[in-house]
Amino acid sequence: MNFKRHILITGGAGFIGSHVVRLFVNKYPEYHIVNLDKLTYAGNLANLKDIENAPNYTFVKADICDFDKIQEIFRQYRIDGVIHLAAESHVDRSIKDPFTFAQTNVMGTLSLLQAAKQYWNGEWEGKRFYHISTDEVYGALKFDGTFFTETTKYDPHSPYSASKASSDHFVRAFHDTYGMPTIVTNCSNNYGPYQFPEKLIPLFINNIRHGKPLPVYGKGENVRDWLYVVDHARAIDTIFHNGKIADTYNIGGFNEWKNIDLIKVIIKTVDRLLGNPEGTSDHLITYVTDRAGHDLRYAIDSNKLKRELGWEPSLQFEEGIEKTVRWYLENQEWMDNITSGEYEKYYESMYKDR
Repeated sequence: MNFKRHILITGGAGFIGSHVVRLFVNKYPEYHIVNLDKLTYAGNLANLKDIENAPNYTFVKADICDFDKIQEIFRQYRIDGVIHLAAESHVDRSIKDPFTFAQTNVMGTLSLLQAAKQYWNGEWEGKRFYHISTDEVYGALKFDGTFFTETTKYDPHSPYSASKASSDHFVRAFHDTYGMPTIVTNCSNNYGPYQFPEKLIPLFINNIRHGKPLPVYGKGENVRDWLYVVDHARAIDTIFHNGKIADTYNIGGFNEWKNIDLIKVIIKTVDRLLGNPEGTSDHLITYVTDRAGHDLRYAIDSNKLKRELGWEPSLQFEEGIEKTVRWYLENQEWMDNITSGEYEKYYESMYKDR
């Protein structure tokens, strides 16, 4: 089949990646979408069951740090665009194991950049390397109404954000040094269906369902901006096609929540949807010692993206959280499989003989 474009999406079996893969496969039948994922703990092919047999979709199990394999993939699939999401992404894990974060997030990104540079060989027309990053590279904000903008100075505090900051710098360096057409976006906290249940929102939904404690760092006063993952995928689509080369765009949900207020909304929503009287699960809130280097407030200004490319979130947090809670309660099998490791068996059954 003759495809118009050949796009490599890394980390496409993960939370955000699977939403991007689904959107591109369904929206652009004329594109060949190659999903590269190492399938570590957070990568789950069951996230993409609905499109796994699409004629314009190919899954490749590989590690972005394996430079020879990445070069081979560029040649085999004639890759002309990269959307790079593959990353180690949990701050708590980075505190325990910073080395793995540097390996994947820095060297893995460099491996992709170098493979793209060699394969495209200076023929930049129609090529694009789009790197997805985080608002955590900017450090923390005070409670003074200020926001992260695209020009905010980098000030990472955790091994995770330090590794992402480094990878961002490498992406920009490949544009400035070699002329590679790159774009970087920094997003706020994502939430929605298919998120690995170590992250706050799915973890709490699952814990409420099972009557387990809800661990809250410090006094729960940390503030985050929340972005519905389907809206993030829409933004990535818009920026990949229309974003300005060598530019940076911040992607946020235009809503800030204190952790404790967010948790109370989750409790209220889950209890209501489970048919429990209001307040049933309030007693599950358990305050725990704050984590090391825990940034107090993140808030992202997405006005540039809204102004220049016309993107804005499709829903506000209460509506998004309602949809998210419903999804997790209606897909308990997905959650149970994830927490029991069944999804690893799914990969075996799908791909072991290919």
